Amino acid sequence: MADDAQHEQTFESADAGASMTYPVQCSALRKGGYVVIKGRPCKIVEMSTSKTGKHGHAKVHLVALDIFTNKKLEDLSPSTHNMDVPNVTRREYQLLDVTDDGYLSLMDDSGNTKDDVKLPEGEVGERIKKMYEEGKDTNVTVMSAMGEECAVDAKEAPK
Repeated sequence: MADDAQHEQTFESADAGASMTYPVQCSALRKGGYVVIKGRPCKIVEMSTSKTGKHGHAKVHLVALDIFTNKKLEDLSPSTHNMDVPNVTRREYQLLDVTDDGYLSLMDDSGNTKDDVKLPEGEVGERIKKMYEEGKDTNVTVMSAMGEECAVDAKEAPK
């Protein structure tokens, strides 16, 4: 009889199995789409395919901007190879508060609050702060990909 104790396994946590990325053949990527370059989720801004000699693959040259930092990243890959594409989601929340330590207090349609999104730097952050200080009802769009989140847009809520 086998010792049952050695076959017992405990799983501390489990998720729904939704992956942060999925593979797409390089030649199927399009400008305006998303791709992972150097481990960062990016939006493709420029793409060109070069034909090579009689041996070898056509190469795809990608120029993309990191969706969170706006840094420019480039990659060169054979068109037949697969590249990871991040699962990117955009959700709209109602702005409740801007905390003193630079976090946004947000509420979704179901009434759940979210307090872990930082006030973004630059023009979007200034606009969110200004609308909040003026007492306007503000909707904030939060983009998330690969475990990161960032407020990317804000607009006045319809009355």
